Formats: sequence, structure tokens, C-alpha cells
Amino acid sequence: MKLLRVGPPGAERPALLDQDGTLRDLSALVDDIDGGLLADASALDRVRAAAGAGVLPALDATGLRVGPPVGRIGKVVCIGLNYHGHAAETGQAPPAEPVVFLKAADTVVGPDDTVLVPRGSVKTDWEVELAIVIGRTARYLETDEEALAHVAGYAVAHDVSEREFQIERGGTWDKGKNCETFNPLGPWLVTADEVPDPQALGLRLWVNGELKQDGHTSDQIFPVAEVVRYVSRFMTLYPGDIINTGTPGGVAMGQPEPKPYLRPGDVVELEVDGLGRQRQELKSA
Repeated sequence: MKLLRVGPPGAERPALLDQDGTLRDLSALVDDIDGGLLADASALDRVRAAAGAGVLPALDATGLRVGPPVGRIGKVVCIGLNYHGHAAETGQAPPAEPVVFLKAADTVVGPDDTVLVPRGSVKTDWEVELAIVIGRTARYLETDEEALAHVAGYAVAHDVSEREFQIERGGTWDKGKNCETFNPLGPWLVTADEVPDPQALGLRLWVNGELKQDGHTSDQIFPVAEVVRYVSRFMTLYPGDIINTGTPGGVAMGQPEPKPYLRPGDVVELEVDGLGRQRQELKSA
């Protein structure tokens, strides 16, 4: 299933995109697309049955905003330097263990919402990523099979980053990762049954129509199952939590001087195979 949330910020309603590309209203069946729904197998079965029976009312998508596909997110866990190509372009050796950092849940916005360039920023960068959506409470997972069984689905994420704040201003990466609007997510949560191999997905990103990133999840240093298993050893993952799994090569930081960092007025578009496409216009904060 392709689950999504549509409507104004803070007032999104649950929806489903059916096999014909028609937007269907789920409001009569579920309150929201969130951890509560994702952890409830019977509720998800009811949604599947209703979709299969063709009884869900259609929504007019004209002018309708698409919000983040998951509501009430508890936390966003991110994996840094998780592609061989990205590590190489930044001159760093592949890490021996996953690099883990957090983004606040309030950085998450819709896939086509405006991204704000922070005040004083000169190094705002792009990062297309595969996002994992957790569907079952996960702690101390032992095997890759267990890890994948705790995944509800996948989505496109844009891990926007300010490199000066992240690297040159002291402390941890948090300052460069948690600026307002720095995690567009969606358009859809695609359930795990429709993504049989998360290591077989292409990722692409364009800036002002120019292809900048053209990667593949097979280049991940730590694949999806290992990431979920690893993170569950250090923190409890709850239904509705998000894991951004890193970005392939092609970011602005890895390019020759003058590095083409993002500026107000730029347009970024990104996609992951089967998971949909995002488009953001950048404006000044």
C-alpha cells in the first residue's frame, strides 16, 4: 500500500493512493497514519480490505497539499557516511560501525513544502535518502530477519544539512542537521511488502534541473537490516519512528570549489525507485 497524509500542516487527513493512481480517503477507517496504526495489524488489514473492495471514497487531489506520510513521529534517527561513494567523495574511510545521530521530529515537513535556508548559512547541502519507517517496538534485535520484520515500510527523505554549522562550529552534528524544515519526508509510506529488497533501489536528486546524485542502495556500507538491528542495541525504536539511512555520492560538500551549495530560489527534486518524488523551492528563513 501507498499511505499518505493530505491537507494543511497540522490538519492532515489519512489517505491511500490506489493502484490506478487515485487518491482515496481513509478518514472513516483510521484517525491518522501514525505509530498506532502501523503497530495494529488488524487495522492495516481493514485498510487493505477496503482498498481491495473499491469502497474508499476518492479525493480530488487538485491543489491538495501532501504532508509527511507519518504523523506524531517520536524520533528521526540518521545514519551518516553510509554509502561508499559518499565516504570517498568526502575523503573519509568507510566507518567500522554505523555513524548515528538524531534529528528532531519537528524538522519533518511535507515532500513539496518550502525548505528554509537558515539565516547566515553559506553551506546548505542536499542529501537524498531512503527512510525506514518502524512498525513494531524494537529493542536488542539479534538477526537481520528480526530487523526487517520490525519495518512497516519505506519513504523518500531529504536530509538537508548545513555543513558549516555541522562541521565548523564545534560540538556534534546537531546544529547542522536540525534547522527548520530540514527533513522533507514522503510523499508516501510504501508498506514493506511492496519493497521486497530495500538494497535494490535507485536514488536521484536534481538541483535546478541538473542531476547531482544518482546512487543505489546496493552501495550502502550498512544495509537496511543491519542498520535497524544495530540501532536497536542503543535505543528503543517505536512504531512511527524514522531512520534515514544515509546519502549516496554527489552532495555539494564533495564537489570541487566553488562548491555549489544551495541558495534561496533554488529548486531541489528527488526520488527513490517506487517511493515517489519530492520537489522543494528554497527560501530564506
